[in-house]
Formats: sequence, structure tokens, C-alpha cells
Amino acid sequence: MLSNRSGGFTLIEALVALVIISIGLLGMMQLQFLSIRHTATSLQHSQAVWLGYDMADRIRVNGAAFESYAGVDTTRSRGRDRRDPNCIESACTAKQMVLADAAEWTEQVSNLPSGRGMIVGDANELELLVMWDDEDTGATGTDCGDDPEVDLTCYSITLFP
Repeated sequence: MLSNRSGGFTLIEALVALVIISIGLLGMMQLQFLSIRHTATSLQHSQAVWLGYDMADRIRVNGAAFESYAGVDTTRSRGRDRRDPNCIESACTAKQMVLADAAEWTEQVSNLPSGRGMIVGDANELELLVMWDDEDTGATGTDCGDDPEVDLTCYSITLFP
């Protein structure tokens, strides 16, 4: 003989199992979200490293104009005539090559979120900075600090003549 109480007990068991499965699925969803986020961060960092080394190689090839690369800033080049002398189709001087390299680098760096590239230094040393908004906070700062709300993530390379 079955009592009515045992029928209700299976319903409670089913609800407990549903809660346990739901918690497990929420945990798996969070893990998937973090995985996608870290993959995007890794991709952006890899792009920044590649962009830094690409520009460093351009500077090494055009060593005669080493000091002329100081002051290149991709945010100043955007939205106006970049004075790209088109060195692919015609021969350029070392100074014209600097302008062509800066124009190309500006296009490449703009693919990063809030991407910015800067070269600072003098005839003895240049520092290349590739900056981007790694945290997707909308940061558009000009500093490589610790505040992701304002500051950008930076990758830096130091070059010597």
C-alpha cells in the first residue's frame, strides 16, 4: 500500500535536482564567458605586440631617419591628410618614408579598441608605445596607468640606433 506522502517526496527530489543542475549550468556559463573574454584580451595583446614589432622593424630598415620617428602619434594623424607620399609606387627619401610608415601604422593601430600608437625619444633612444582599451571601459586616456576606467593598456618597445 502506497501512501500519498511518498508521491510528494519525489516532487521535492526533482526540484532539488533541478536547482543543483541550474547552479551547475550557471557556473558553466560564467566559465564560458570568462574564456571568451580572456581569448579576446589575448588576441588584442598579440596584435599590439605584432604592431609594435612591425613599426620597430620599419624604423630599423630606415635607420638613416631614426630620430625623425620621434613624435609620431597616431591620434594626431587620424581624420586629416596624413601626407603619405606613397613610397610603394615611387622612390622616397628617408624623411618621406617616416611619413609613409606613420600613415600605415595609424591604419593598423586603429583596429584595436581605442587604439593609439606613439613614438617618443631622441637620437639615442626611441620608445614605441601601442595602447588600447583592454577592459572595454571606453577609456580614451593617454596614460598607461592602473585605472582601467581612464588609462589604456600599453605595450612598449625601446629601440637604440
